[in-house]
Amino acid sequence: MVDAGGILGVSVVALGMVLTPGPNMIYLVSRSITQGRRAGMISLAGVALGFLVYLLAANLGLSAVFLAVPQLYVAVKLAGAAYLAHLAWKALKPGGASVFTPQDVPHDSPRRLFTMGLMTNLLNPKIAIMYVSLIPQFIDLGRGHVLLQGLVLGSVQIVVSVAVNLTLVLAAGTVAVFLARRPSWLKAQRRLMGTVLGALALSLAADTSGPA
Repeated sequence: MVDAGGILGVSVVALGMVLTPGPNMIYLVSRSITQGRRAGMISLAGVALGFLVYLLAANLGLSAVFLAVPQLYVAVKLAGAAYLAHLAWKALKPGGASVFTPQDVPHDSPRRLFTMGLMTNLLNPKIAIMYVSLIPQFIDLGRGHVLLQGLVLGSVQIVVSVAVNLTLVLAAGTVAVFLARRPSWLKAQRRLMGTVLGALALSLAADTSGPA
């Protein structure tokens, strides 16, 4: 079974990723600010379904591919490290725009909101890399039940990500006003997340373990 270290590791990675502005955050915050909390929550339901799709796909199919072609696993892992480094640079470079700046998006029906949330997550490279490259690093082959470990660790990521995104949806308007008045706080958040992601990128690039 999964140990506490694995759960903690995935929680930290998931928290660092979800707090770094990306397609999911931008879409959810924009919807919440421009169309209201209900629209944000419906969109988040679509995002959550996207997480489940990745969870099942990664654990029921991709692992077998990586075991058959370990070179592909190495390539994906290096791509994950490169993408994390890219996110770190975007967070650390000066002049970056705040994700809480309202985006010009049209008002849509609940069905379209849900579908857009789902598609935004399914097409999010950050989530794909997390499931095929980051979470497998915390699977311990010595504990057996690799599939179960993958499902549990993926579920931890979903809980962390949905909880943080729900908080952002509910507080998007308030946070937007708060950060607009305190730009130094936004800069500190970006520096912290950039440092965390940079460290994760280096750790992933240096890892020599094979696919789980």
